[in-house]
Amino acid sequence: MTTRRSLLGLIAASPFVAGAFAAPAFAAAGRFAVSYTPDEWRRRLGKDAYTVLREEATERPFTSPLNTEKRAGTFVCRGCALPLFSSAHKFDSGTGWPSFWQPLNKTAIGSTVDKSYFMVRTEVHCSRCGGHQGHVFDDGPKPTGLRYCINGLSLQFVPGKTA
Repeated sequence: MTTRRSLLGLIAASPFVAGAFAAPAFAAAGRFAVSYTPDEWRRRLGKDAYTVLREEATERPFTSPLNTEKRAGTFVCRGCALPLFSSAHKFDSGTGWPSFWQPLNKTAIGSTVDKSYFMVRTEVHCSRCGGHQGHVFDDGPKPTGLRYCINGLSLQFVPGKTA
Protein backbone atom coordinates (compact mmCIF):
# COMPACT_ATOMS: atom_id res chain seq x y z
CA MET A 1 0.00 0.00 0.00
CA THR A 2 1.47 3.32 -1.04
CA THR A 3 1.10 6.17 1.43
CA ARG A 4 1.20 9.83 0.58
CA ARG A 5 4.66 10.14 2.16
CA SER A 6 6.13 7.26 0.15
CA LEU A 7 4.53 8.60 -3.04
CA LEU A 8 6.14 11.99 -2.45
CA GLY A 9 9.45 10.27 -1.77
CA LEU A 10 9.22 8.40 -5.08
CA ILE A 11 8.37 11.60 -6.94
CA ALA A 12 11.32 13.35 -5.33
CA ALA A 13 13.78 10.57 -6.19
CA SER A 14 15.21 12.54 -9.11
CA PRO A 15 17.98 15.03 -8.26
CA PHE A 16 15.47 17.87 -8.26
CA VAL A 17 11.79 17.76 -8.94
CA ALA A 18 10.64 21.09 -10.32
CA GLY A 19 7.02 22.17 -10.03
CA ALA A 20 5.96 20.26 -13.14
CA PHE A 21 2.50 20.94 -14.47
CA ALA A 22 2.40 24.27 -12.61
CA ALA A 23 4.04 27.67 -13.04
CA PRO A 24 6.05 29.01 -10.08
CA ALA A 25 3.71 30.79 -7.68
CA PHE A 26 6.14 33.65 -7.09
CA ALA A 27 6.91 34.72 -10.63
CA ALA A 28 5.69 38.27 -10.03
CA ALA A 29 8.73 40.39 -9.15
CA GLY A 30 8.45 42.98 -6.41
CA ARG A 31 5.78 41.11 -4.46
CA PHE A 32 8.03 40.62 -1.42
CA ALA A 33 10.14 42.94 0.75
CA VAL A 34 13.35 41.22 -0.43
CA SER A 35 13.44 40.91 -4.19
CA TYR A 36 16.20 40.42 -6.76
CA THR A 37 16.39 39.68 -10.45
CA PRO A 38 16.74 35.99 -11.39
CA ASP A 39 20.42 36.55 -12.18
CA GLU A 40 21.02 38.18 -8.79
CA TRP A 41 19.22 35.31 -7.02
CA ARG A 42 21.34 32.75 -8.93
CA ARG A 43 24.52 34.55 -7.93
CA ARG A 44 23.48 34.83 -4.27
CA LEU A 45 22.11 31.30 -3.85
CA GLY A 46 24.04 29.02 -6.18
CA LYS A 47 22.48 26.58 -8.61
CA ASP A 48 20.94 24.02 -6.25
CA ALA A 49 19.45 26.47 -3.72
CA TYR A 50 18.19 28.66 -6.59
CA THR A 51 16.40 25.69 -8.14
CA VAL A 52 14.61 24.95 -4.87
CA LEU A 53 13.95 28.48 -3.56
CA ARG A 54 13.10 30.26 -6.80
CA GLU A 55 11.87 27.49 -9.13
CA GLU A 56 10.02 25.49 -6.45
CA ALA A 57 11.97 22.28 -6.92
CA THR A 58 12.34 19.63 -4.22
CA GLU A 59 15.68 18.25 -3.10
CA ARG A 60 16.13 14.49 -2.93
CA PRO A 61 15.09 13.04 0.43
CA PHE A 62 17.76 12.23 3.02
CA THR A 63 20.36 14.46 1.30
CA SER A 64 20.34 17.50 3.60
CA PRO A 65 22.61 17.60 6.64
CA LEU A 66 19.89 19.71 8.29
CA ASN A 67 17.67 16.64 8.36
CA THR A 68 19.78 15.27 11.24
CA GLU A 69 20.68 18.62 12.87
CA LYS A 70 20.04 18.22 16.61
CA ARG A 71 21.66 21.30 18.16
CA ALA A 72 19.68 24.16 19.68
CA GLY A 73 19.23 27.05 17.28
CA THR A 74 17.17 28.70 14.60
CA PHE A 75 16.54 27.74 10.99
CA VAL A 76 16.52 30.84 8.78
CA CYS A 77 15.57 31.36 5.14
CA ARG A 78 18.61 30.87 2.89
CA GLY A 79 17.31 33.63 0.61
CA CYS A 80 16.95 36.45 3.13
CA ALA A 81 17.91 35.14 6.61
CA LEU A 82 14.42 35.59 8.06
CA PRO A 83 14.09 33.30 11.12
CA LEU A 84 11.51 30.65 10.19
CA PHE A 85 11.75 27.64 12.52
CA SER A 86 13.11 26.79 15.96
CA SER A 87 15.02 23.61 16.74
CA ALA A 88 12.57 23.23 19.65
CA HIS A 89 9.82 22.56 17.06
CA LYS A 90 11.82 20.14 14.90
CA PHE A 91 11.06 16.41 14.83
CA ASP A 92 12.08 13.34 12.87
CA SER A 93 9.20 12.65 10.49
CA GLY A 94 11.00 9.83 8.69
CA THR A 95 10.31 11.53 5.34
CA GLY A 96 13.89 12.55 4.57
CA TRP A 97 13.39 16.31 4.91
CA PRO A 98 13.74 18.59 7.95
CA SER A 99 10.31 18.69 9.60
CA PHE A 100 8.77 21.07 12.11
CA TRP A 101 5.41 21.13 13.86
CA GLN A 102 5.12 24.93 13.73
CA PRO A 103 6.97 27.99 12.39
CA LEU A 104 8.51 30.55 14.74
CA ASN A 105 5.55 32.83 14.19
CA LYS A 106 2.50 33.04 11.96
CA THR A 107 3.89 35.88 9.86
CA ALA A 108 7.20 34.17 8.93
CA ILE A 109 5.60 31.63 6.58
CA GLY A 110 3.11 32.25 3.79
CA SER A 111 1.18 29.61 1.91
CA THR A 112 -0.43 28.91 -1.45
CA VAL A 113 -2.32 26.01 -2.97
CA ASP A 114 -0.09 23.68 -4.99
CA LYS A 115 -1.90 21.52 -7.55
CA SER A 116 1.19 19.97 -9.16
CA TYR A 117 1.65 16.21 -9.62
CA PHE A 118 -2.11 15.61 -9.65
CA MET A 119 -2.35 16.42 -5.92
CA VAL A 120 -3.61 19.34 -3.89
CA ARG A 121 -1.12 20.41 -1.24
CA THR A 122 -0.33 23.52 0.76
CA GLU A 123 2.99 25.01 -0.32
CA VAL A 124 4.85 27.19 2.16
CA HIS A 125 7.22 30.05 1.41
CA CYS A 126 9.22 32.69 3.23
CA SER A 127 7.01 35.71 3.77
CA ARG A 128 9.91 38.17 3.28
CA CYS A 129 11.47 36.92 0.00
CA GLY A 130 8.91 34.41 -1.30
CA GLY A 131 11.48 31.61 -1.32
CA HIS A 132 9.91 28.16 -1.66
CA GLN A 133 10.41 26.24 1.57
CA GLY A 134 8.35 23.09 1.10
CA HIS A 135 4.85 21.98 2.09
CA VAL A 136 2.73 21.64 5.21
CA PHE A 137 0.64 18.55 5.92
CA ASP A 138 -1.88 17.69 8.62
CA ASP A 139 -0.18 14.48 9.76
CA GLY A 140 2.27 15.95 12.28
CA PRO A 141 2.64 15.51 16.03
CA LYS A 142 0.81 17.27 18.84
CA PRO A 143 0.23 19.99 19.78
CA THR A 144 -0.47 21.34 16.26
CA GLY A 145 -0.90 18.14 14.25
CA LEU A 146 1.06 19.83 11.44
CA ARG A 147 4.18 18.71 9.60
CA TYR A 148 6.12 21.46 7.86
CA CYS A 149 8.20 19.37 5.44
CA ILE A 150 11.01 21.75 4.43
CA ASN A 151 13.83 21.54 1.90
CA GLY A 152 17.20 21.74 3.64
CA LEU A 153 18.50 23.80 0.70
CA SER A 154 15.91 26.47 1.61
CA LEU A 155 17.33 26.88 5.08
CA GLN A 156 20.47 27.82 6.96
CA PHE A 157 21.00 26.78 10.56
CA VAL A 158 22.13 29.33 13.15
CA PRO A 159 23.27 27.56 16.33
CA GLY A 160 22.46 29.11 19.69
CA LYS A 161 19.48 29.76 21.88
CA THR A 162 16.12 28.90 20.40
CA ALA A 163 13.60 31.63 19.90
